[in-house]
Amino acid sequence: MSDSLDHDDPIEEVASDWLTQRDEGFSIAQKRDFERWCRADPRHAAAVVRLEAACALLEKMPLVRAELQPVVEFPVKPRVAAPAKKFPILRLVVALAAVVALTALGWWQWPRTSSSSQLYATSTGGYERVVLADGSVVELNANTELRVDLAPAERRVALLRGEAHFTVAHDTSRPFIVSAHGVAVRAVGTAFNVRLAATSVEVLVTEGKVAVSDSAAPSTAVVTPTLLAANERTRIATQPALSITAPTGSLAPAPVVEQVTSEALREALSWQERKLVFSETPLRDVVAQFNRRNRTQLLLGDPALAGRPVGGTFAADNVEGFVRLLEGSGSITVERRDETTVILRAAR
Repeated sequence: MSDSLDHDDPIEEVASDWLTQRDEGFSIAQKRDFERWCRADPRHAAAVVRLEAACALLEKMPLVRAELQPVVEFPVKPRVAAPAKKFPILRLVVALAAVVALTALGWWQWPRTSSSSQLYATSTGGYERVVLADGSVVELNANTELRVDLAPAERRVALLRGEAHFTVAHDTSRPFIVSAHGVAVRAVGTAFNVRLAATSVEVLVTEGKVAVSDSAAPSTAVVTPTLLAANERTRIATQPALSITAPTGSLAPAPVVEQVTSEALREALSWQERKLVFSETPLRDVVAQFNRRNRTQLLLGDPALAGRPVGGTFAADNVEGFVRLLEGSGSITVERRDETTVILRAAR
């Protein structure tokens, strides 16, 4: 591939166009198409992250922007018509920013010199995609809260509730650690999903490898990290066991690692597309998924319904459509307790 500065990488050029459209304001259809394009090829999402990181870097360097302004144009959240290609050529921006920052502007320091902490949260039915200062991307599912601390030696995220997917920027000098209810997930440059449930933490790796360990284990316990590779998942219980404590120094049972099929992976990450995908999924789990994303809450009034399998693809915010589908099957009746509570019962 040529390194000429007057020639864009085709993927970066498309990413640039997408980001320009996003700054001008996505329609619902454009947002859906953009997210689909990002997931179609890992290089697509990586190009978007690099462009966002480069522009975020320049936003923090006003004098560098002044130096580069005659050469390239920068995004300024336009409200009027703008040139079709407003995002800078990535190689040009990174090269010039580095030269000016390190030579002409010796006063500027990389923001990694100190720790920064920030909270992110979504509401019921919400979704947020965040690009961190190190270039990592975090996607927050509905009703999720997390805290990010970026320090010189490591990058830490505390998942306080909900579920999040992490695409980690590679940096061997600063491991990326996600903690949730005493479970620690350690990575360098990879992609994985962490879901905090009532009694467990689920870790699903979509790319690369991670090490999962119980950071809340007693100091006398022998803790061996569980290694997960792409398309592998594990669940670690977070509720104390009711049985008698194991003898001091004994080995805790290793978490079970399971292979995840492409279909199961698509179902687990369907929330990123604002859709719910089910394949022979027990109704109790389907109900839990809808309840996390909607003000209207579903209750199983008949325990016999809990294990009934459900299959299909549903809009995550269309709980009423799902209820009508169940009612239309003839095997389930619907009782509306109030405006936000729907009880499902087996038809008699």
